[in-house]
Amino acid sequence: MGEFTHIDHTGKVTMVDVTNKQETSRTAKAISKMFLPDEVMIHFANGEINSTKGGVFQTAIIAGIMAAKKTGELIPLCHPLGLNNTNIDIVVSNNNEIEITCIATVFARTGVEMEALMGASIAALTVYDMCKAMSHDIVIKETKLLEKTGGKSDYRAK
Repeated sequence: MGEFTHIDHTGKVTMVDVTNKQETSRTAKAISKMFLPDEVMIHFANGEINSTKGGVFQTAIIAGIMAAKKTGELIPLCHPLGLNNTNIDIVVSNNNEIEITCIATVFARTGVEMEALMGASIAALTVYDMCKAMSHDIVIKETKLLEKTGGKSDYRAK
């Protein structure tokens, strides 16, 4: 820990060489939290926000899964991974907040933290995009890694 893993001994940017790492089962869970104003929440019924573009949460789930699968194409030094599973869940609270969680799993030589973060982030951006006609007071409050398992060490947010 503490070293920049994407910089070699000469200071050149490089992809991390995972050739000699052990393949293990790896899981990561990330969350994006959002605030949706009343102008958006009045459209919430039966577990979904319906907009002129369609079902917001179902579309966000699909977008998040697609994004997690494309993480290696979008973040320059990420390894391309064939994910074993990606799951997005959206929960609405009483105070106009939603929590979007993304769990990504893989059996590989490298972790899936970026895939989980990408899935949660893009799902949140999709909610924003689909609801912005109702209000621009939507806020994506935070996106963070909650936990990861497998590999050299496990992590759980405090």
